[in-house]
Amino acid sequence: MTDEQFPDAPPPEMFRAEYWDERFAAPERIWSGNPNVALVAEAAGLEPGRALEVGSGEGDDARWLAERGWEVTATDISAVALEKAAARVAEQVPEAAARITWRQADIYTWVPPEGAYDLVTSHYLPPRPERRAEVFGGLAAAVAPGGTLLLVSHALRDLEDGVPRPPWPEMFPTLEDMAALVPEDRWETVTLEERPRPAVYNGTEYTIHDVVLRARRRS
Repeated sequence: MTDEQFPDAPPPEMFRAEYWDERFAAPERIWSGNPNVALVAEAAGLEPGRALEVGSGEGDDARWLAERGWEVTATDISAVALEKAAARVAEQVPEAAARITWRQADIYTWVPPEGAYDLVTSHYLPPRPERRAEVFGGLAAAVAPGGTLLLVSHALRDLEDGVPRPPWPEMFPTLEDMAALVPEDRWETVTLEERPRPAVYNGTEYTIHDVVLRARRRS
C-alpha cells in the first residue's frame, strides 16, 4: 500500500456511521477474533466491575472482559458492527453475552456518564484531531475514583518505519498528548509507553508500535 492510495487528509465520511456500517457489512471478519494484546496485558489483573469499551467493533474485547466477570457497556458508531458482534458473542459464549450491553453511540454527540465505570478502555479510536483531547477527556471523566483508564493508539513512528498506514501524522497521538489526559494530581500513571509488537500486512512482517496509556484515577 502506498501513500498515493490515500487522500491528503482524513475524509469527512471516515467519521460517520455510514462509512463504518459499510465496512462492517462485509461477510468476512476484519480483525483476528482475538482481544487486543494491550487489553490482555494491562487488564488481566484488574478486579472485575463495570467496564465501558468505546469503539467495540467486532466485540472481541467486550467478550474477553465479560468472560472475566466484567459488566460491559460496548459502544460503537456502527449499528452493523454491534448487531454482528452481539450475535457472534451470544452464539459463542452466551454466559458472557448476558454481561454485555451493546450501545450505538457517536463519540461526538454522546458523552458517557461521569465517574460511572471501573474501567474505560478504547483501542485505536480515530477521533478528529481537533477534537481528540475533548473525546479522550470525556472517556477519562467517565472513570470512577479508583478505576482505570486504558487508551491504546497507533504510534507516529509507524509512519517513519514504513508501516502501511494512512499518511496523516495528526491522527497519531504522542506520549505527551496522552500524558496530558491524566494530570498527576488526579491520576496515577501505571503505563505510558510505545510498545512494539509484530504484525503482518499484505504478507509482509512489520514491527509496529502502540502508544499505551494505563492510569488509575485517584480516590
